[in-house]
Amino acid sequence: MVNKPHAPRPASKNKKAPVAAIANGEDTSFIIFGRDDKPGKKSKQPQTNNDVAGTTGKGKAAASGGAPAPEAEKKPDTRTLIAGASWTGKLPMTMFNELCQKQRWGKPEYTTHRNPRGFTGGVIIKQKNPKTQEITILPPIIPPADYNKERGTQESAIEARHFAAAYALFRVSNMKNIHMMLPPQYRDLWKGDFQDLKSEAVAQGNGYLYEADPFLAKKQHEEAKLKKEKARADKAKQVKEDEKQQVVSLDGQVQSKHVLKGWQRVPKVEMGTKTRREVERLIRSEGIWNSHGVHLAKSDARIIIDDLSNIGFRRSHVEEASEICRDREECLEWLLIHVPEDDLPKWALPENYLAGVSLASGDLKREGKVKRLAAAGYAQEVCSDALDASGGDENKAAEFLQGRLVDQDVQGTGVDEPDANTWDDELATLSAIYGERFTNHNRICSILLELQTPAKKPILLRARPPGEGYPNSLPILSIEADLPAYMRLSILKTCLIFVMNNLFGEQMLFSIVDWLEREIPAIIERPGQLNEIASVVSTSAETSGKSMTLPSRAKRQPKSISWTPDTTGSMRVLDDWTKKQQTEDQQRMLQVRKNLPAWRLQDAIISSVTQNQVTIISGETGSGKSTQSVQFVLDDLIGRCLGEHVNIICTQPRRISALGLADRVSDERCGRVGDEVGYAIRGESKQKAGTTKITFVTTGILLRRLQTSGGSADDVVKSLADVSHVVIDEVHERSLDTDFLLVLLRDVLKKRKDLKLILMSATLDAAVFEQYFQGSSTIGKIEIEGRTHPVEDIYLDDILQLTGFRGKGLIDDDDSRESSDMDGDPRSAQNINGGTLPIGRALQAVGMRINYDLVAQTVQYIDHELGSVEGGILIFLPGVAEIDQTLRALRNVPNLHALPLHASLQSSDQRKVFPRPPHGLRKVICATNVAETSITIEDIVAVIDTGKVKETSFDPATNMVKLAEVWASRAACKQRRGRAGRVRAGKCYKLYTRSAEAKMAERPDPEIRRVPLEQLCLSVKAMGVSDVSSFLASALTPPESTAVTGALSLLGRIGAIDKNDLTALGRHLSLIPADLRCGKLLVYGAAFGCLDACLTIAATLTVKSPFVSPQTKREESKAARLPFGRGGGDLLCDLRAFEEWSARRLAGDRTSALRRWCDENFLSHQTLMDISTNRGQYISSLQEIGFLSPGRNVITDAHNIHNKNDALIRALVAGAFQPQVARIDFPEKKYAASVSGTVALDPEAQTIKFFNEENGRVFVHPSSTLFGAQGFPGNSVFMSYFTKMATSKVFIRDLTPFNVFSLLMFSGPITIDPHGRGLLVDGWLRLRGWARIGVLVSRLRTMLDDLLARKVDDPGLDMSESAIVKIVRPLVELDGLDR
Repeated sequence: MVNKPHAPRPASKNKKAPVAAIANGEDTSFIIFGRDDKPGKKSKQPQTNNDVAGTTGKGKAAASGGAPAPEAEKKPDTRTLIAGASWTGKLPMTMFNELCQKQRWGKPEYTTHRNPRGFTGGVIIKQKNPKTQEITILPPIIPPADYNKERGTQESAIEARHFAAAYALFRVSNMKNIHMMLPPQYRDLWKGDFQDLKSEAVAQGNGYLYEADPFLAKKQHEEAKLKKEKARADKAKQVKEDEKQQVVSLDGQVQSKHVLKGWQRVPKVEMGTKTRREVERLIRSEGIWNSHGVHLAKSDARIIIDDLSNIGFRRSHVEEASEICRDREECLEWLLIHVPEDDLPKWALPENYLAGVSLASGDLKREGKVKRLAAAGYAQEVCSDALDASGGDENKAAEFLQGRLVDQDVQGTGVDEPDANTWDDELATLSAIYGERFTNHNRICSILLELQTPAKKPILLRARPPGEGYPNSLPILSIEADLPAYMRLSILKTCLIFVMNNLFGEQMLFSIVDWLEREIPAIIERPGQLNEIASVVSTSAETSGKSMTLPSRAKRQPKSISWTPDTTGSMRVLDDWTKKQQTEDQQRMLQVRKNLPAWRLQDAIISSVTQNQVTIISGETGSGKSTQSVQFVLDDLIGRCLGEHVNIICTQPRRISALGLADRVSDERCGRVGDEVGYAIRGESKQKAGTTKITFVTTGILLRRLQTSGGSADDVVKSLADVSHVVIDEVHERSLDTDFLLVLLRDVLKKRKDLKLILMSATLDAAVFEQYFQGSSTIGKIEIEGRTHPVEDIYLDDILQLTGFRGKGLIDDDDSRESSDMDGDPRSAQNINGGTLPIGRALQAVGMRINYDLVAQTVQYIDHELGSVEGGILIFLPGVAEIDQTLRALRNVPNLHALPLHASLQSSDQRKVFPRPPHGLRKVICATNVAETSITIEDIVAVIDTGKVKETSFDPATNMVKLAEVWASRAACKQRRGRAGRVRAGKCYKLYTRSAEAKMAERPDPEIRRVPLEQLCLSVKAMGVSDVSSFLASALTPPESTAVTGALSLLGRIGAIDKNDLTALGRHLSLIPADLRCGKLLVYGAAFGCLDACLTIAATLTVKSPFVSPQTKREESKAARLPFGRGGGDLLCDLRAFEEWSARRLAGDRTSALRRWCDENFLSHQTLMDISTNRGQYISSLQEIGFLSPGRNVITDAHNIHNKNDALIRALVAGAFQPQVARIDFPEKKYAASVSGTVALDPEAQTIKFFNEENGRVFVHPSSTLFGAQGFPGNSVFMSYFTKMATSKVFIRDLTPFNVFSLLMFSGPITIDPHGRGLLVDGWLRLRGWARIGVLVSRLRTMLDDLLARKVDDPGLDMSESAIVKIVRPLVELDGLDR
């Protein structure tokens, strides 16, 4: 019930205020008329009426009048004051108090503030959290300041408090219709002013102030505010990031961040400051530009100048570069290296580049001196060196730098020293002239020029007195301005030259200032050449500003044949030959020769060779064409008194053929090998210049002679100037070398009409060769019948019946598994337990694979059948591993003299097959297809033919030339069969069926159509042929044009060809008879002092990994392999395992102990032996091209000084395998807290991904030691691989991880991204980084190729100690960082 108004009662100390009044907040004591000394302070004790009365003027008057005071005017109570006498409802404070109590808010606290116009009030409300007891206090609820000042001010404090309560009530209840319960004046405010205030607040985004729950609204507002602030901060941060990620393209346009798509997570390339300075010093002092001496045409130079000027380079700089470089790319590289950093275009600068910023050292005084010296434009490192050389004296250092700039040691004129006060007098004069523009500190003056830079920045001249002799010596000057450093130095140098020529002997500073203000604009426009100030803008100077051309090699060519008859030499040869013919030995040998079919055609052969430039001789095996034809030609010319001029070169496809024929022909001529008849094979030669008339060589030897002739078509012709006849034997085999040689010789024959070419083929298919030479030369043809006895063919089913073999005891041991190829083909059929099987099931059990038990049992059967009859057995097998396996199987057969025969054997071992066996033993020769043609083993009476051959082919899984086991052709099998009928009727035991033979190819495809052509194209380039495609299109069987194009592209990517020119690396690779990747690895190993390691790796790749992995022990095998590599990759595991095996072997460990150690570590002893043999062959190859000295023990400590440097070896392997590279994609880094702080966690193996160019994502093969690896050594972000295979996924094997600088130094071409995002390597590998780094590395690669070129000319050059190698080695080891 509403309290009723009542008359005020007298105050009483013992009486409390009425309860209703207190509850309504209607304490009449708060009503004050007049001044309130303490506004806003509530009194707990009500004032008396007398006090109130005493404050009025009327009371005072009455008192002074002494008249009895009339009854005082009745004071209105709070209700009346606030709402009027007639109001019976609640007052605003009461209503708000009740609302707070209902909402369980704390008791509101009212505040009042006095201003000149009255009082304003406010309300503070609070809320306690019942769970946490936390009290939330809101800011005072008051109307906006402007409104409060103008319309919210009340006459009394109590009115102010009720006004504040009414406004607070509106703030939290404006959505309700409770305004009708308020007094009329507040009701009007509710619908009027308060509503307007709310609308304004909503419009200003402060509508939350008028929510029903102010505590919740405040919380939500603060959360929203924090969210907005965070979003604003994030946006600002993103803007900064976007600015940071903005890139400037080569045309100067700023690119948005979207252009970086695909570049954010690529590896960064950085180079340490010290390392970069060393690289720049080396390039500037020893770098070669325009190595071929190309002079740009004026039109081309103008295009380049305009182009590079448009992308931000100063035109004068581009003009200077165009005078030095050969093309646009080299001009760009020259500019990026030589233009100072503060004058480079923005796109060419590194990220977050700040000019002149350097890390301070602890010596601040010294740093200050260096900084003052560098202000003139000198490089800081140059200033630091000068200061050190001057003992810390800044003046002496400045004088030294200035002398270096003008290239003068003594700067004076040499006249008598003038008055020492001249400098001080001049400074006094200048101070009077220039006023505030002049300052003088310790006799160092500074003069501010009136002239400004193009950017309206000041230019300051600072001058120091020289050490002695001014004005007959140059003052020490510096130009300080916001101009590029080299430009300041150019101004200074020009000024100093002017002073030396015009101002010596007089006070000169005023004249210098005048000259500078006149000449600076012109110098800024054309500041001169960079090499004029090179000595002070870097720590090293250019050796020459012009191009340098590599010296060309002067190749000695043989003397041409004169064909003059009856010379003294020819007569002497004829006389010796005539005498020899009368000897008994020669007569006896002549009778043997007459029994050969070729003897009957002697006259026809001589006539054809004499009358025609090309003669094609076809003859069956045993006809004598290889041994007799060359002798017929030689004897004819000797008889015609032309013997002095005869020089016959006869090529053979295999070393054994060359050796065998040389021996045989020497015997027939009753001479020694190396005299009249000689040979030349890889690593071995027996011949005498002028004496040897017939030389049997491998095809590769003759090709190498042509390749190294000098590099032009005419040089190829000249290289054969002393050769009278070229004989190509076994031309029907159509090897790659033979076809290549035919192309060369056809061109040579057009220019050398006296040169005779003889082609000899074991098959009667001369038509294709006749057609090839028909247009350019006259052709003669000779066909010789064979001389063979009947040969009986016995096929597999017959062999099984004859031997009784039923598949028992087939070999299935570890050795068998070791000898299998990488594709997993086993070399033995499935084991069948004893018992008699039908022939059909026996054939099925034996299958088409080589069954070594069957071979051994067949040998035993033949030996038994021959009994006491002499005669050898020849077994044809596809490869070395199969020969070794067969020899092991033959150990159990008694009375055999078993010998291997293959191309890998030493010459002495190969010759062991020719003599007769020891008495009581039967000779059994296990041979590859080297025994098919050319050589004749006289006592062979039986042949066992497995029908298989290792044929050179391209293996797409490894991208490498590989010997793959395939079925031999029927033509090859016919040749094998003929070997059994040389002495008497023989038999050929064919370990295949008649149906299998019918499916064999008639003859093999020419090699040129089935192998990759990189090596061939490289050889063609080595001979100076510019258009390789056209050259190979003229081959007997042209290769596909796409194959040639792909081969040339690959040669460019591996660094063998640069812009259609052969590089020095390419010249070396063309001479090494090995897979290009292995050859490249050998070259790098020799250059960088880790030759032994590279030899082992190359030999391992040629053979196979020495580790074996039995199917039942794969995990144990992998665990045994891991410790050898220490995370460095598969090839390093193989390398270190071989090194330990080799060390144990050299230490004298017994073979049994070595085998036991191999078994414990899952290594194949035989494979390790094969690797050792291959190393020897590679050493011979390096000796041939001059990388190593001839003789034994040629690998010295200097060659292997870095043999244990895993980082370097991994880099060289990666460079050799280029372009077989995969990019490693690491996941985002995760971190974990530790005692020492937050540390990065290794990524899980399955989150690491690998990508290559051809296939996209690829996978590490489970057999690799890096399968499951969580990290890689040495900042490795790329992976090289040697083998790639596709099954359910594309897998890579033989892996080696490597870092960014290994990629840059040894991989494909480096190009600058046109959008300014970084570098592009080999056309697809992206690197974020400074373009200048890419150019520096590119020049290092050019210098490395120059070093290899010098190695070609100077085989004794020690490359491992050269400056370029010393720079590159730490660069790849430390990934570009400083030590």
